[in-house]
Amino acid sequence: MKETNQSIGKYRWTICALLFFATTVNYLDRQVLSLLAPSLSKEFNWSNSDYANITAVFQFIYAISMLFAGRIIDKLGTKKGYILAITVWSLGAIMHAYSLPVGSAFSTFMVWIGVGAVPISIAGFMLSRAVLGFGESGNFPAAIKAVAEYFPKKERSLATGIFNSGSNVGAILAPLTVPVIALHYGWEFAFILVGAIGFLWIIFWYFLYEIPSKQKRLSKAELDYIHHDCEIAVEDSNKKEEKVAWVKLLGYKQTWAFVFGKFMTDGIWWFFLFWLPKYLEAQFNMKGTDIVLPLAVLYSMTMIGSIGGGWFPMYFINKGYNPYDGRMKAMLVIALFPLVVLLAQPLGYISFWMPVLLIGVGASAHQAWSANIFTTVSDMFPKKAIGSIIGIGGMAGGIGGVLVSKLGGYLFDYYDALGHIQTGYTIMFVLCAVAYLIAWSVMKMLVPKYSPITDL
Repeated sequence: MKETNQSIGKYRWTICALLFFATTVNYLDRQVLSLLAPSLSKEFNWSNSDYANITAVFQFIYAISMLFAGRIIDKLGTKKGYILAITVWSLGAIMHAYSLPVGSAFSTFMVWIGVGAVPISIAGFMLSRAVLGFGESGNFPAAIKAVAEYFPKKERSLATGIFNSGSNVGAILAPLTVPVIALHYGWEFAFILVGAIGFLWIIFWYFLYEIPSKQKRLSKAELDYIHHDCEIAVEDSNKKEEKVAWVKLLGYKQTWAFVFGKFMTDGIWWFFLFWLPKYLEAQFNMKGTDIVLPLAVLYSMTMIGSIGGGWFPMYFINKGYNPYDGRMKAMLVIALFPLVVLLAQPLGYISFWMPVLLIGVGASAHQAWSANIFTTVSDMFPKKAIGSIIGIGGMAGGIGGVLVSKLGGYLFDYYDALGHIQTGYTIMFVLCAVAYLIAWSVMKMLVPKYSPITDL
């Protein structure tokens, strides 16, 4: 007789809930700047390229840090690694409130060493974004590692989809709260209040998380269920796990499939996250709290993609496909949905709701894609390599994000000078629409069928 979820136990879902809330905080902290960007750009006289440079610093530091974050998580373990990550990024988030004095000191230092002066506001926000990016780079390696520890393979994409939906909740909560806080208490307090939330999460993580073999709240039945379709990881925190050299990991096509998929698609999500408030202002003259409802609706749509995308591969897996092949079939279908973003600009004349809803479909598809591309790593690689692979792919995604942001800033300034900034957004939306099909095609070419790594 098949065991019920009740008899197996459900503590693994408590861990999933903690990962969900951490990701929510992660995206709350990440999005405060984009929501305040229209007003900050006016206050500090930033061009689109200035704003692109500020966001690019976050993405670049995030990208480089991702390469090491996975290693740090693998070395410290999930518990300590996650605490370190959220401490650093919470401090970085709060640091934004003090960007002017920080920028003044940095600009003075740059002059002192003989480098040209950097505008104070830009320098301060760049440094704050750098600290934020360094800390936030630990979120997904730690969360994916925790999922691999606590979930059997067949449930990993669902668990990843659930915790990854925290990014959507963060993206929903941010426009509902940040503009209001800034309006009543100033933009500085918005950064401080949102940044402080991470320290509250640390308390719950410290008391509720432990590796499964030492988790007293986990029943033997649930522990056996977690490991029934995968290898049992070395979980002794006192035993040093053998490191896998990066150069060795780069020798596998499976690594490059994940790397290319992240490079092509991460920047699309960040483009939506960082530029949509400025898009609504530039094209529809929406300011301040005007953007609250459209962005809340848009990011509410992405929750469907995140959770539904996590569930979708199980449809194929239950039909007899192995997890990887089922996941790739699901990802092909998911890659078709962003094509509707091609209609965002042509139909924008009807109402601002048309591009909002169409972009919402594309962003929702990204979250479905993200839930699955992360899980291809745990499908293919042993647990000891997961953090490092996620880090390498995250670095590639961050570099892709830098390129997308810089391209957007250049196009928007160029076409704004010509009096037709809408053309710049049209070009960017075309890129957003086709990126996923390109990514899927290359991933499928590199790894045409399930090929788990067994020699690490």
